[in-house]
Amino acid sequence: MKKLKEITSFKEALLYQKLQDKKVRCNICQRRCIIENNQRGYCLTRLNQEGKLYTLIYSEVSSWAVSPIEKKPLYHFYPGSEWLSLGTLGCNFRCPGCQNWEIAHDEVELSHKKTETITPEQSVALAKSQNCQGISWTYNEPTVWFEYTLDGAKLAKENNLLTNYVTNGYITPEALEMIAPYLDAFRVDIKGFSKNSYQKMCHITDFKGILEITKRDKKKFRMWVEIVTNVTPGYNDDETQLKNIATWIKKDLGEDTPWHITRFIPHLDLSHIPATPISTLEKAREIGLKQGLLYVYLGNVFGHPSESTYCHRCKRLLIQRKGLYITDNKIEQGECTFCGAKIPGRFE
Repeated sequence: MKKLKEITSFKEALLYQKLQDKKVRCNICQRRCIIENNQRGYCLTRLNQEGKLYTLIYSEVSSWAVSPIEKKPLYHFYPGSEWLSLGTLGCNFRCPGCQNWEIAHDEVELSHKKTETITPEQSVALAKSQNCQGISWTYNEPTVWFEYTLDGAKLAKENNLLTNYVTNGYITPEALEMIAPYLDAFRVDIKGFSKNSYQKMCHITDFKGILEITKRDKKKFRMWVEIVTNVTPGYNDDETQLKNIATWIKKDLGEDTPWHITRFIPHLDLSHIPATPISTLEKAREIGLKQGLLYVYLGNVFGHPSESTYCHRCKRLLIQRKGLYITDNKIEQGECTFCGAKIPGRFE
């Protein structure tokens, strides 16, 4: 194994405990891995060397693009705005149908042959040069990139840029406390509503911590929160789970929290499972609306009417979407131009 002094991009990790026999406990995500000397944590991005924990991906970018906020998806957070989207390597989940598995499941070579170096300062400069509204940490789980995203978020705020996390929500409360003051939006995956679903998809035994983190984002830190559930046949498409997700959103986050119900597309270890029937998605949307949610969207169904935004009061079409792009927008100063209802969200 190469010594860290030979690696050009590394940084001592935040939020870890030193244990006996040169072991450490990482406290960035809720796995709280106990890592032996010269070993890595579950995400493969953190290395214990002689009792010190290091992140191996600081400033290492595997993917970046300028993309619309709708790609996150965030539909009530400055619709139509452009964002610098950054991703690195690694993840604290190993979802069997991961669309970005090439980077999320990567073993993170110390040579960083698969990445380019973009410092937090350079990311801010890049976002400004591309006339972006802000920076989004996405593609893989941003929590494993915590030190970099924290520094980048602080600089972004100093430069009047907005920020968002596209996340599975498995960050620890103490890590959230550190970064929350510098995040404007939190787009969270709720992958099901049973221990069995989370065990099969994410290899964790409990998901209550994700729910608590998401509630804290909305209630304590006043971030704009939107929820995504990728409805996967045989995993989370039963009516009980879908109803429980919708009920939880309304109770703990509020009826104004958008819920995106997206179509599963066969991929990776789930290539044998057929794509989610559109009728299943439409039924899930009906469940969400029946439970009292104001805005329930369908995703990965190009051209479906439920990609668009309708006023919760007068039901008129406000934002018409075709995939990731807006073709018409009738919201002005955060209000419906037809009936004057205040539309929940953050708008220009």
